[in-house]
Amino acid sequence: MKMSKAEETIKKAILLEHKGRAFYNSIAKNTSSSAVRDIFESMALEEEEHIRVLTEQLKSLAQAGSFKYMELKQMSDEVSPKVLTAKVKEEISGAGYEAAAISAAMNFEKQAVEYYADRAKATHDEEEARIFNWLSDWEKTHVELLAEIDRELQEKVWYDQSFWPIY
Repeated sequence: MKMSKAEETIKKAILLEHKGRAFYNSIAKNTSSSAVRDIFESMALEEEEHIRVLTEQLKSLAQAGSFKYMELKQMSDEVSPKVLTAKVKEEISGAGYEAAAISAAMNFEKQAVEYYADRAKATHDEEEARIFNWLSDWEKTHVELLAEIDRELQEKVWYDQSFWPIY
């Protein structure tokens, strides 16, 4: 049985979200930083919400042959980026495991943003486009949070290593 492009996209998206959740749970489990743990536990929970929405849409496609309208939860404001970036800077080294994990997670999220945005543009189904735009927008918030932390850590390393220009 041939799968539609929408079904294929959703299945790939569900797999992408499962990989993200597993990665974020692994970072949360292995970090010694409570701030990093909080960030990645929160992100893993958000990936679970994405899996739930995508799974419901896959079921709808299988049963009704179309996407169904869903009320889409807005992004969580539970994790304050400003508070966490300061706490992360205090707790971790810019060259350690956590900094590498943040950088890897940022790249993972950028791929997700692109994947979802591309599908939203490619489809002619209004509900499918809405869902994939929602996912893309949500993943952008992850990229922004991680990028802010990454910038802060980079500056900390530069400062600690005296990389600032001497005048």
